[in-house]
Amino acid sequence: MERAGARVTEAAARRAPTRVPEQDPGARGGVRRSSVRGQVLDALRAALVDGDLAPGEVYSAPALGERFGVSATPVREAMQQLALEGAVEVVPNRGFRVARRGARELGELAEVRALIEVPVVLRLARSVPAGRWEALRPLAEATVAAAAAGDRARYADADRAFHRALLGLSGNGQLVQVADDLHRRSQWPLVTGPVHARRADLVADAAEHTALLDALVVGDLGVVQSLVREHFAGS
Repeated sequence: MERAGARVTEAAARRAPTRVPEQDPGARGGVRRSSVRGQVLDALRAALVDGDLAPGEVYSAPALGERFGVSATPVREAMQQLALEGAVEVVPNRGFRVARRGARELGELAEVRALIEVPVVLRLARSVPAGRWEALRPLAEATVAAAAAGDRARYADADRAFHRALLGLSGNGQLVQVADDLHRRSQWPLVTGPVHARRADLVADAAEHTALLDALVVGDLGVVQSLVREHFAGS
């Protein structure tokens, strides 16, 4: 296996917890183990978004487990979940290769998200009172803060939280779940180019969240329609 693919990079290790606590043998059921797997899954997703797990590279579960301070089992289970999401593919007897995702696939994801989210937001814009839109302001501001800091992983979490809350006003839990899965898939690999350019992209994206809320609060349907369509066109 390639040396670069044998372990998480130092940046990924810094983002991951120093040690993810192993399952307590006395813990009931699989609660503790599930918690460990969830923490590892979150850390791996953040590493994907940050680019610390590079497209095309192969990573072994034991080596990643060593970095996270856990056994290979929760890492392997987390990687299997990422395989279901299309983020990695299984390489027999070696580990998991991070999938390469091209512009076409990312464009298709953005198109499907737009088909789902745009009509829902436009419908909600006609019925949801201003006060309920204002309640989403802290979530929009969280995306602005993460973008300003250039923290792509934190931005990814804040971005999805905002969109989940927005769509949640529809009362359709299945829609929220499907849209969130598509959203997660669209968040990696990270935008290439100079760091300042990547940060500028995040800042622009976050600004669209606050502008959309402003338009929703005053009920400007024309601006709402323009913003939601532009938001996905730029995804």
